[in-house]
Amino acid sequence: MKTALNFSSRLPPPTAVFSGRWLSLAMLVCCLAAVAIALVSQHVYDMQPCPWCVLQRAIFLVMALASGLAFATPGRVLPLMFNALVLLLSFAGAATALWQHFKATNMLSCSLSLAEQWMSTSALDRLVPAVFAPRTSCADGAVDLLGIPYEFWSLALFGVIGIAQAVAMVMAWRSMSPGS
Repeated sequence: MKTALNFSSRLPPPTAVFSGRWLSLAMLVCCLAAVAIALVSQHVYDMQPCPWCVLQRAIFLVMALASGLAFATPGRVLPLMFNALVLLLSFAGAATALWQHFKATNMLSCSLSLAEQWMSTSALDRLVPAVFAPRTSCADGAVDLLGIPYEFWSLALFGVIGIAQAVAMVMAWRSMSPGS
């Protein structure tokens, strides 16, 4: 007699996959993948980053850190706070990508932009230059990937992460309410 393999018993239910812990792990992986893709683009395909690209990398890495802490931290309140930070950072990342596309690529000024000032103040460009050193201006570094500006790919990921995080936080908040 044949018995069918039942993999569904080993998988978490769909609501659990969209829960805080699983989602935090997915966010961690997505954010690290975004930075890895940016580094491959830079070091393999010679697509040099501008200051706003580098700032987006930093935002993705802080989001990855917060997601990792949300995944690893027991309880409900502290992970929810880390997830709120990820949500806020997704808004900051989206704003950064939009600023890069609509403003920074059109600026020819020699004055330091907010992104350049932040990188200089943080010293990340000197500590980890392979990841955080801007190598070109936004106007010179503007490229398309599959016909879409590179920063819009970043914007899309910030948007997906923000929406997923908001939904997960609402679900977590509802599960914490006394009537649940």
